[in-house]
Amino acid sequence: MTETLFETRWLGVYRIGRWDFVRRPNAESSVGVLAITREDEVVLIEQFRVPVQRPVIEIPAGLVGDEDEHRGEAIAATAHRELLEETGYYAGKIETLIVSPTSAGLTSEFTHLFLATDLDKREAGGGVGEEEIKIHLVPRAELRTWLRQKEDEGLAVDFKIHAALWCAGL
Repeated sequence: MTETLFETRWLGVYRIGRWDFVRRPNAESSVGVLAITREDEVVLIEQFRVPVQRPVIEIPAGLVGDEDEHRGEAIAATAHRELLEETGYYAGKIETLIVSPTSAGLTSEFTHLFLATDLDKREAGGGVGEEEIKIHLVPRAELRTWLRQKEDEGLAVDFKIHAALWCAGL
């Protein structure tokens, strides 16, 4: 039996037996998109993340079905939409790389990582609502050096970048 300890619109804390964990009341899945341009650039985003109190370099990502207008949306459709909203790129081809628990000891959420190719720039990107997303196009050959430089500057680098690259065999 699941006991609710605390819940808001976006986050809940629950207990089963002696185990406390978090869950998103409005979404059980998230997506992350490794997007590669025709020029062999990796499309990354940068945004300030309140929990870690600093900017984070990430692959475009988002929650599945977290907003009323997107309830029931297919997971791949969420990946397409998030890539477009955050970066302005539309993916001509998108394929699943892996589905994995996001943090199995903390949350029930599963993350679906995708590879997006055949990209076309259709919009400015930058996110929706109050999101303030910076877009970075990084030549794949220079990616590891670029990421180290960002870490040296005090930014955090999300591990999903490395996981997606590995799953894609890049």
